[in-house]
Amino acid sequence: MTESVASPLRRFRTAARYYLAGRPPYAPRLIADVALLCGLSKAERVLDLGCGPGPLAVALAPLAGEVVALDPEPAMLQAAVEHASRAGVAVRFIEGGSEDLGPHLGTFSMVTIGRAFHWMDRARTLERLDARVAARGAVVLFADRHPEVPDNAWLKPYRELLEQYAADDAGRAERKAPGWLTHEAVLLGSAFDRLERVAVIERRRTAIDVFAARAFSMSSTAPDRLGARAHELERRVRELMASHASGAAEVTEVLETEALIARRRRDFAD
Repeated sequence: MTESVASPLRRFRTAARYYLAGRPPYAPRLIADVALLCGLSKAERVLDLGCGPGPLAVALAPLAGEVVALDPEPAMLQAAVEHASRAGVAVRFIEGGSEDLGPHLGTFSMVTIGRAFHWMDRARTLERLDARVAARGAVVLFADRHPEVPDNAWLKPYRELLEQYAADDAGRAERKAPGWLTHEAVLLGSAFDRLERVAVIERRRTAIDVFAARAFSMSSTAPDRLGARAHELERRVRELMASHASGAAEVTEVLETEALIARRRRDFAD
């Protein structure tokens, strides 16, 4: 079945500049754990699909022989190029998406997708990746969530505030509908049906500015989508987070960054 998710093209044009500043970074320990579990080495190639401004590509570049990163949004790629340059790592960036997973890319030991899988025709993407992932290779979906702990008391009102500005986003509503399959369900119906999950939970201190950038880093509340309401949302976010902040204008958040590692069961059959 083909999914009808709205195209992400240009949805992140103005969100790109806020992404690295606003989105929670993946824990370095999580990156190291995934590299170890997947046997990543300097002899291996990695594909970062839907790379955005390159947080995964840049983090994995010192651990792999080559990292190729694809994204359909030019503004995201420009941010990724700048990010890699600041980090002093080599990444091959290509403008393109999941529909461009052709033989010209070669094969990879690991394909990473961070916070982007829901934008793709997931079943078709996994079919294409079956031809691009080497034997015993892996597709790794990275994500984050906030556990239900007292430190995260700010989360519910923060989400409710953003919902007021994103409620008319049809693509977002579709992904939240009851019939939307989880990533796990899609993976179990694909060639990559051998699943394991690894996660790191951390308590972090986050500046109020970050929560305003986080709102603008989302396609449903990106500045160009909100127009004149963008300044209003920023003001309300700052007021809300200030009510949860300490004297240092920081908010405590407990964050779980996780990786869902999917391999082919047939690669490990006796």
